[in-house]
Amino acid sequence: MTESSFISSTRDVPAVSGVPRHIAIIMDGNGRWARKRFLPRVAGHSRGVESVRSVIRACMERGVSYLTLFAFSSENWRRPADEVSFLMQLFMRSLQKEVDRLHDNGIRFRVIGDLSRFDPKLVDMIRRAEARTAANEKLTLTIAANYGGRWDILQAMTRMLAKHPERREGFTEEDLSGELSLNYGPEPDLFIRTGGEQRISNFLLWQLAYSELYFTDTLWPDFDVAALDEAIRSYQARERRFGRTSEQLRQAEGAVSPSSGHA
Repeated sequence: MTESSFISSTRDVPAVSGVPRHIAIIMDGNGRWARKRFLPRVAGHSRGVESVRSVIRACMERGVSYLTLFAFSSENWRRPADEVSFLMQLFMRSLQKEVDRLHDNGIRFRVIGDLSRFDPKLVDMIRRAEARTAANEKLTLTIAANYGGRWDILQAMTRMLAKHPERREGFTEEDLSGELSLNYGPEPDLFIRTGGEQRISNFLLWQLAYSELYFTDTLWPDFDVAALDEAIRSYQARERRFGRTSEQLRQAEGAVSPSSGHA
């Protein structure tokens, strides 16, 4: 399957399985976790890296194919300068330490977002890590950095129009979605936000149209394998109709032979 040929949930009915194929997470609550322990905010970010490792490992074990993590939004530049600087340094250190492990475990690494504001050294490290892991297929790990959903749609529209300067109308969802930053993966089945807030916060606005949303009060540094499993159980308990009625869904499920292996 090519990078731009994944099914769009607003046109077609994607296959539904017991395990989300794609999980997207806003990792919120690092600063509050640190404050509760009378630690500097950066201590929460450092501890959050451990949760990232744990969730990556758990997703691989459970058969999740795509994991997308919102690490740094385009709005996060408004944070204190010393915190932003620490986050950039943490990103670089984590890349240096983890890229070998990611590659050895068959993980494909990608970064989406506007990298023009990042240090050229960091951008070079990102591109090298992406190239090294490009052929891996066990799990695609995407980090959204200096990313915003509105920016993503706008840059996709700009690219689409540049490719077809002669056209003024008649564009389709496929024309636009093929230019989005995450065009190499399916739309998220499950969206998780930790930290108690119940907002999407400009994350994957186009792609989350039919995702199941799960919000938890658990702060990101405390989000462990048990918390991930709880989110997946919530997902499994939901009826994913994609515009159909419950009766149509049951008829479709009944038409699938139990021996076919489909959920």
